[in-house]
Amino acid sequence: MKVDLTGKTALITGASRGIGAAVAKSYAAAGAKVILAARTVGALEALDDEIRAAGGKPATIMPLDVAKLDELDKMGPTIAQQFGGLDIFVGNAAMLGTLGPMTHMDAKTWHKVWDVNLHANFRLIRSLDPLLRAAPAGRVICTSSALAQMPLAYWSAYCASKAALEMMVKVYAAEAEKTNIRANLVDPGLVDTAMLREAFPGGYPGETKKPEDVAPVFLELAAASCKRHGEVVKAG
Repeated sequence: MKVDLTGKTALITGASRGIGAAVAKSYAAAGAKVILAARTVGALEALDDEIRAAGGKPATIMPLDVAKLDELDKMGPTIAQQFGGLDIFVGNAAMLGTLGPMTHMDAKTWHKVWDVNLHANFRLIRSLDPLLRAAPAGRVICTSSALAQMPLAYWSAYCASKAALEMMVKVYAAEAEKTNIRANLVDPGLVDTAMLREAFPGGYPGETKKPEDVAPVFLELAAASCKRHGEVVKAG
């Protein structure tokens, strides 16, 4: 499916590497103006260089720590002032947290995982909602996980926060049913990312996808013609 995003502006969190970077490159190749948000400025600059080299429009780099929740409330007004609007929001930033028995987990780590995986997306959707409603075809796409539906021992904070993210986006979709917004989630499957390597330092003992393999589903969900709404879409 060929998707044309010419004239669209897209904000992507967790854009410095992995799935976020792959999505950013695919959107830029489709003609979108991409706003790259992540903590690592050097990686964002390198990604912008790749986008330019491939013929895409220069990206806007936005250093951002999504764990600093109060700062996220400013995103809507800031993007409105700088770009005049927003068409697509991809909530991709995520945190694994400590793996181990739930009863042994440090409370600060638990709360930070929830802040990054859930609360940050709540604050961003709330702030960006007026811009997305004003867009001809507003799109919200959040990265979920199969573990949102799989109670895996020792992964409590990650599993629970992703399950909550799925429900939150589905509720938002229900509330936006009669608008031009389409809100969905992507279950990317097992992807060779820094997070997977963090979880399996010795290497994952099975087949994995590359980030580029899952970018097409994000592209399809960003299309103005997309009818999916309130769904969890599996990649590949």
